[in-house]
Amino acid sequence: MAQESHGLHHYHRRKRIHQGHESYPHPDKAKRFMDQAIYLVGLLGPILTLPQVMIIWVQQNASGVSLVSWIAYLVTACFWLTYGIMHKEKPIIFTNSIWIMLDILIIIGIIIYR
Repeated sequence: MAQESHGLHHYHRRKRIHQGHESYPHPDKAKRFMDQAIYLVGLLGPILTLPQVMIIWVQQNASGVSLVSWIAYLVTACFWLTYGIMHKEKPIIFTNSIWIMLDILIIIGIIIYR
């Protein structure tokens, strides 16, 4: 799931700069493209989760949805949000704030409609 990798770009960017391996933005067009495309991917993950939210809340059907998995996603997003706040990375903060809201909606829906 996309949720697990949406902040790694920033970690690797910080590591590249700190170790002096590559400049940022990178002179290579492909790497520059990936550096920018990751923002779109970070936004698409939460958007692609909206159908799950709609099925649970509109159809009131949470059968087959794992409570344990969504709690794990919530914990992961909380760690990423903390990382984003500590490093003042707005894209990580924004994306994981959305993930946390969606995860909570899904968890509550699973508890209510299962």
